[in-house]
Amino acid sequence: MRLTRKRLCAFLIALYCLFSFYAAYQVFFGSRRRPPAAASRGLRKGAALAPGRRGRAGQSTLGSEEWNPWEIDERNEQRLRVKARLQILNKSTRTKPDLHIQIWGKAAIGFYLWEHIFEGFLQPTEVTSQWREGKSTFGRTHFSFITGPAVAPGYFSIDVNNVVLVLNGREKTKVFYATQWLLYAQNLVQTQKLQHLAVVLLGNEYCENDWITQFLKRNGGPVELLFLTYDSPWINNVDVFQWPLGVATYRNFPLVETSWSIVYEERRYICNFLGTIYENSSRQALMDILKQDEYSKRCWVSTREQWPSQETFESLKKYQDALLHSDLTLCPVGVNTECYRIYEACSYGSIPVVEDVMTAGSCGNTSVHASAPLQLLKSMGAPFIFIKDWKELPAILEKEKNLILYEKIQRRKMLLHWYRNFKTQLRMKFTSILESSFLRKNKG
Repeated sequence: MRLTRKRLCAFLIALYCLFSFYAAYQVFFGSRRRPPAAASRGLRKGAALAPGRRGRAGQSTLGSEEWNPWEIDERNEQRLRVKARLQILNKSTRTKPDLHIQIWGKAAIGFYLWEHIFEGFLQPTEVTSQWREGKSTFGRTHFSFITGPAVAPGYFSIDVNNVVLVLNGREKTKVFYATQWLLYAQNLVQTQKLQHLAVVLLGNEYCENDWITQFLKRNGGPVELLFLTYDSPWINNVDVFQWPLGVATYRNFPLVETSWSIVYEERRYICNFLGTIYENSSRQALMDILKQDEYSKRCWVSTREQWPSQETFESLKKYQDALLHSDLTLCPVGVNTECYRIYEACSYGSIPVVEDVMTAGSCGNTSVHASAPLQLLKSMGAPFIFIKDWKELPAILEKEKNLILYEKIQRRKMLLHWYRNFKTQLRMKFTSILESSFLRKNKG
């Protein structure tokens, strides 16, 4: 009996030791090999499922336990972006910049240039600060950016030789203000406190910008290069270049970071239009279509009779939600064909449906382009839907109904990729033009 008990105790002790060794092995060795295999099995299963998983609207990242079948694509894309930025940074730090340029931002379009195209930061971050500044280096050029009420003619020190002045010339009151800045810059050039001057100008929507011709270098003025919004007939790609309108930074439209929901979520609405209805305009014809029963519930529509100069927090959020939750954004012409709405839709991956007609005024074909309106966007291959008449819209909306989510996701990816590349190409072109002009003349 005693022998049997001893054998039983010995057996239990041996079993306990074996179990302990096995548990220790799993903790210290087994866990290192298992998760990758499990993860790969999970991804293989996920790849076979339909891409219809939904997350919470407006959330930029998913919870750690939420399944994401496109995780590999997202990580690879993020890795490539980080690698590209590191390459630019390493290249910039290895070589000393040949050119130093300061940008004086005296119009809201300057924020689109600096924060959206240059991906630069400003300190302090408070938008109400009297003085804000940022720095960045691209290629052979070191850029600095200053803005704010404290940046006023004669009230800050000039410690650079090359300046890009960002101005608003859309209305008469703005033109008067811009003229004072140009007269100040002209005096700096004449007294040799500045060597080179370029201007980024938010031009008149009718392309009536004659007031600035006296300041162009070709006419004896200080402005060597002019980057001008809208389809001005002056554009020659020699000393006058077209510049995009961009998003409405003056109405606090933000720099939008691409999130999971922007790319992959099912969107509730086929289209959206939130805007002002002008009398005797094509927008009235558009509204006649959108009021039809079959579209009134499928499109997010909100109109007003008068255009407000400023957004409220509520109206901006409503507008951003409409862009986020609509597959298409309808972009009828206003005073000009080009509008902020086009670029804002791109930020949210909502395909712009653009009314491709020329508006009244002096805008039109140029010596280098015959594709006006929107010649800059067209020349860079914008993946938009262009229409000549809103009567074409019902067929477009019917086609949208038949698209599956996967097709919409691929289209969003293409639009977001194009828009990111569009801004990158603009930055490279802008820098190259300044380097070619300023450095060449320095050597001459």
